[in-house]
Amino acid sequence: MDFRTLPVTLFQQNCTLLWCEATRRTVVIDPGGEAPRILRLLEDLKLEPERILLTHGHLDHVGATADLVDHLGIPVWGPHLDDAFLIEALDQQCAMFGVPPLRGFEPDHWLAQGDTVTVGEATLEVLHCPGHSPGHLVYFHAAGRLAQIGDVLFQGSIGRTDLPGGNHQQLIESITERLFPLGDDVRFIPGHGPTSTFGTERRTNPFVRPAARSPL
Repeated sequence: MDFRTLPVTLFQQNCTLLWCEATRRTVVIDPGGEAPRILRLLEDLKLEPERILLTHGHLDHVGATADLVDHLGIPVWGPHLDDAFLIEALDQQCAMFGVPPLRGFEPDHWLAQGDTVTVGEATLEVLHCPGHSPGHLVYFHAAGRLAQIGDVLFQGSIGRTDLPGGNHQQLIESITERLFPLGDDVRFIPGHGPTSTFGTERRTNPFVRPAARSPL
């Protein structure tokens, strides 16, 4: 598989186009906003979108979902049902962060641990990784050693846990028990910022060292 990230909105959230190189069929992961830019990139890359995938329900990851559905007529899959309360409360999220209201939507299909998603001839494994939000998901392409992990882990940092439904201990367990066992060689695309590998973060990330696993 191949991918392109497009940082969108003031949150600089990585909307990710992840596609099967054999078929040019793609998923749009976490369209956080700026739908015209996302549509233009799809056209420039000559990709055929199959569906929208969501890692979780925070506004900076779902903001353009309704607009893309209108333009592309594709279904929305994910996140996990435990994030339904966030998607239902988009207006409250916008008020909390002082941003204009966003159009609401309802996912066509909730996803859970152990599910799979096909993209052209490729398959993504679904991992439930709560902590940043209760229903946060990760999408893993085993053959390509590539994962899109949303806001679970970043280069040198981890996802925040002070928003509704956040849980620091759950987040650390998601990282150490579900992500790191995938392999040190796995490259990951985070929800914000540059890519890294699980091996690099396991060795150097101060937030996942044993002494740093308990909040102050």
